[in-house]
Formats: sequence, structure tokens, C-alpha cells
Amino acid sequence: MEPVCGRRYAMTGVSAATNVIWLGFLGSLGAGLATGIGAAGVFFIRRLSDWLEDMMLSFAAGIMLAATFFSLLLPAIDHGEAQFGGRVIAVSVVTAGLLLGAITLQLVHRWAPHEHFITGREGPEVAAVARIWLFIVAITLHNFPEGMAVGVGFADGDVSNGISLATGIGMQNIPEGLAVAVSLLAVGYTRMQSFLVAFLTGLAEPLGGLFGSAAVSLAAPLMPWTLGFAAGAMLFIISDEIIPETHRGGFQTVATFSLMVGFAVMMFLDATLG
Repeated sequence: MEPVCGRRYAMTGVSAATNVIWLGFLGSLGAGLATGIGAAGVFFIRRLSDWLEDMMLSFAAGIMLAATFFSLLLPAIDHGEAQFGGRVIAVSVVTAGLLLGAITLQLVHRWAPHEHFITGREGPEVAAVARIWLFIVAITLHNFPEGMAVGVGFADGDVSNGISLATGIGMQNIPEGLAVAVSLLAVGYTRMQSFLVAFLTGLAEPLGGLFGSAAVSLAAPLMPWTLGFAAGAMLFIISDEIIPETHRGGFQTVATFSLMVGFAVMMFLDATLG
């Protein structure tokens, strides 16, 4: 893989930071809007079979998993090596960022009341919170780190890496948006409510993208930390949420191979677009 620093376009000063922030925001906005494309399927499909839902979510997880390695961790190590002048310290910093991202998301999950479609309610009990808001919080907790990953993918003007990451996340958001909308329909919400909730929660991604791109643009030395942090948050989602939920219904083999196909698709995108 070509070093990250060799794929940047020349930008300097305030204009550079502004361009990166806008690129991160627009890239994550495009990826987030893909959630709405998938969610629109709820007007034509009433429910998904269990194996199809597991397959779709696992495909999304595979894309996310490859993105953490090829679009986040490897560029983070390249940036860290250029910044610190040594590979050992670069890997150590990125590892620390990765663990910090996972721990942060775990703390948010622990203290923010939310509800998953299969595993049920998590976080503190808040009786006054309507169930739909618990779903919204859960999906938002899932989407924000994805958007942040896209935002930091454009770090330092690395357009090719950002495009491949935004494309991959957008692709996985389509089946994910459909699965979320159909799941909401199945628990009693109308088609329009299900579509709107899935669509609006996808807009958490440009917020995450804005946060991620602004963080690395305004504090460039934090780039290895921020890229590692985004990777850790994504890995946490994959391991803590998606894989357990797609292995509960007896379709583990389908889920496993779907994850591998998603991984291969994202690897191809990164190798050709990145």
C-alpha cells in the first residue's frame, strides 16, 4: 500500500483545514444518505427472513472490518511513523487510540439507555423514555462512529482514502438501513415512521464526519490517535453488536461468509480507489 503521505493533495493553512472539514462532512453525508436508500425498501417489503437479515448485517460488518484495517489503522501507522520517526512508537500510539475508542464506546453504551432489536434493552433503566427513542439512540450510537471514520479518512487531504471509505460505508448502509426499517416495522411502527427513523439516524454520520475531520484538521498531531480511535469504535460495534446479533438465529455459516464477502468488497475498493 502506498504511504498515506504520498497521496495527499497540496493544501496549506486555514484553507486546507476548511477543505478537509468539508470533504469529511460531505463524504459522511453521502454515506449517511445511503441509509435512506435502504430504508425506502420498507415501503415494498414487510419483513426480512432471519437468514437474509443476518446475511445483510454481516455483509455490512465485513465492510466495516476491512475499513478499520485498510482505511484507518494502516494510514494511522503511516502518519504516526512520519510524525514520531519510529514504527514501534507509531504502532503503540495507534494501539492506544484503538483501545481508547473501544473503551469510550463501551462507556457510552453502558450509560446511554438504548435498545437493540434482538439483544433487547441496554444501559440504565429510564421508564419515561419511549421505546422508539431507545431504538433511535441505539442506531445513532452505531452510525456516529461510522461517520467519524469517514471524516478522519479524509484527514490531511487524503481524498482517495476518504472516497474509498465513504463508498464502502455507504454500500453497507443500504442493507443496514433496510434491516433497521423493517425491524421497526416488525415491532409495531408504521412504514413511514420506520422509514423516517432509519433515514434520520443515518444523518448521525455527517455529524460524526464533521467531528472527525475537524478534530484531525485543527489538531494534526492527533491524527494517529484519531484514526486509531475511529477504528476502535468500529471494531467495538462489530464485535459487541453485529456479530452476536447475527449468530443467534442458527445462520452462523451464512453470516460468516457474508462478512467475508463484505470484507473482500471493501478490500477491493481500498486497493483500487485508495
